[in-house]
Amino acid sequence: MTQYRIDSNEFWGTNKTIYEVNFVANGPSGNIVSTGNPFPVTIQQSSSSSPTVTANPTGVAVDAFGRARVSTPLTLFDSSHRYNDNGLWVTSNSSGTTITFDSNAGLINLALPTTANAEIIRETTKVFSYQPGKSLQILNTFVFNPAQTNLRQRAGYFGANNGIYLELDGSNLYLVERNFVTGTLTETRVAQADWNIDTLLGNVASSPSKITLDISKAQIMFIDVEWLGLGTVRCGFVIDGKLIHCHSFHHANYITSTYMTTASLPLRLEIKNNNGSTANASVMKQVCSSVLSEGGYELRGAQQAVSIPITAPIDLTTAGTYYPVISIRLKSSPNRLDAIAILTALSILGLTNNCNYNWQVVSNGTTVGGTWVSAGASSAVEYNITGTSFSGGRVLASGYTAASAQATIATDILKEALFKFQLERNALTSTPYEITLIAAGSTNGGDILASMDWEEVSR
Repeated sequence: MTQYRIDSNEFWGTNKTIYEVNFVANGPSGNIVSTGNPFPVTIQQSSSSSPTVTANPTGVAVDAFGRARVSTPLTLFDSSHRYNDNGLWVTSNSSGTTITFDSNAGLINLALPTTANAEIIRETTKVFSYQPGKSLQILNTFVFNPAQTNLRQRAGYFGANNGIYLELDGSNLYLVERNFVTGTLTETRVAQADWNIDTLLGNVASSPSKITLDISKAQIMFIDVEWLGLGTVRCGFVIDGKLIHCHSFHHANYITSTYMTTASLPLRLEIKNNNGSTANASVMKQVCSSVLSEGGYELRGAQQAVSIPITAPIDLTTAGTYYPVISIRLKSSPNRLDAIAILTALSILGLTNNCNYNWQVVSNGTTVGGTWVSAGASSAVEYNITGTSFSGGRVLASGYTAASAQATIATDILKEALFKFQLERNALTSTPYEITLIAAGSTNGGDILASMDWEEVSR
């Protein structure tokens, strides 16, 4: 470790003119001014001058905002496939293609025949919340099919109109930035040979790591996003346990608008026979994914709520039958379907004496009947409190109440679990998924009141 000698006002080890350290302090104050490992800082020193050091940390040892990666990140999403296709993704695929779970490998095989235009798209049902001022880190693991003519493969953090992804088109490898800022889809493709940090082309000047990327092998790709509308996006791969930064898309001080409409986006994979048939069938392997907000996450959206009118409680006509009480979902218009809305609380009040109630919060079920009502012109959510029956879905939470309770039963959704109660959608079919409060009574004709609160992050 380099030490500063206050008695002689010099760095210890004056017999060296150039040496490398992991951390450097700026003399008597002891403040760290640069970080090294795994990117050592070079210090140049002469007998007549103070050491020269870099004032700002650089490299992947810091996050997208230049902060050393020492804080605990908050996982917004993670996906793996241990026992089956995990239900966190939706799929659009053409005839003759197959999507199969490999239980031994713990992955999903996306298989194409040789037919022209055969295609599979996989996208998450959730959009992930970028919070201004915090780095958003995305990790994807996959195995591309070996390159062949007319085969195009993509993996990254992107939707139909915005995002960042890796593309192998034939034998050409690109990092791509997609945006809809002007109202027209625009894509900036950067070929591997033009990556501005490390091309991963082996022992060449443009590849400081001297590593050769074999894109036909399993890869861990990382992306970190500094949005604020104008920030930098960094892309690279994890190889031999090291984050190899390959390319940065820089925007601040270079552009005159935002570089993409939003940084709150889904994860997505695509494989397609793009310009004709292929010589051989193809398989792309989807393995694992994670999205993290570095430095935590604070929920700061617009609070909304809906309730059953106090003069018109819901009548649970038949004992033991579950009826919809309150349903909410995203509006299906394209500019609302990618919004982020999270259920944060609900309350239930049973009114009928000698009746016990079981309530459930259900995701992705179907409310039959009633009218869907906008929660407001500026809201991305609509609700239904007049549904007549309900089917399907997955239970997220459940509990009991009774009319003998002296106060309303309030259920708060814990902040640690907040994104588990996020409204989802199938963007490939423009279909929003419901979150519904349903209830059943132990006697015929039990009456119930309820309310539901949610927070809209996208505003």
